[in-house]
Amino acid sequence: MTDTIYTNLRLEIVGHTAIVTMANPPANTWTGAALRDLTRLVQDLNADKNIYSLVLTGEGEKFFCAGADLKLFADGDKVMARDMARRFGEAFETLSGFRGVSIAAINGYAMGGGLECALACDLRIAEEHAQMALPEAAVGLLPCAGGTQNLPWLVGEGWAKRMILCGERVTADTALRIGLVEEVVKKGEVRQRALALAEQVAKQSPSSISACKKLIQGARSNPLANLLPVERELFLDLFDTEDQKEGVNAFLQKRPAVWSNQ
Repeated sequence: MTDTIYTNLRLEIVGHTAIVTMANPPANTWTGAALRDLTRLVQDLNADKNIYSLVLTGEGEKFFCAGADLKLFADGDKVMARDMARRFGEAFETLSGFRGVSIAAINGYAMGGGLECALACDLRIAEEHAQMALPEAAVGLLPCAGGTQNLPWLVGEGWAKRMILCGERVTADTALRIGLVEEVVKKGEVRQRALALAEQVAKQSPSSISACKKLIQGARSNPLANLLPVERELFLDLFDTEDQKEGVNAFLQKRPAVWSNQ
């Protein structure tokens, strides 16, 4: 799979972790082709049972991703805008639905569609110099790739409005304080920290991770009473997997589990 070409995306496999680097200098901006290929890349990873985690980062030291190139929207072409909005939505919703654990390793500026990409991941780690914003309203646009929905879920309505309606840019420390990121590390350390977190994920049953993720994310749009019965059913479904048998027996035999993702 590492031999497959994905537009402006570089794929590396380390153990059970896929490292995806957004590589479109100078600011790692998104193009329609890159968004299409992000969708395809995540689908390819979903089909590979040896992949448990996905780490997403940006090329270079300054930018994680600056979103879309505004030159695309300069002439007011509504047909093109609709196509880009659709591609953004498909790509980030596919990323959000990745069956394993996705970690955004924010190594610099995460702006607009760059921050929305990070919001689509399960976890976010930022380097201490990183800055994050959703500045679309300042240029007559709005975040159309999940920003208005995912940001309030993480930071609450007040901070979401400060960032979207007031155009407030936040530092890594502020992002940590308001719950936008889970951890802040020193410059140059985010990739290794993300990989260390991915190693923790690899100790968990991939089947269990997938089921738990569905339930956690399902809480965003379902009442508690609806998901509690589903939680019990998914628990029982795990007894149809090899991982359940392996996990319990490994614990009883006092040895590390060897997951098959089956």
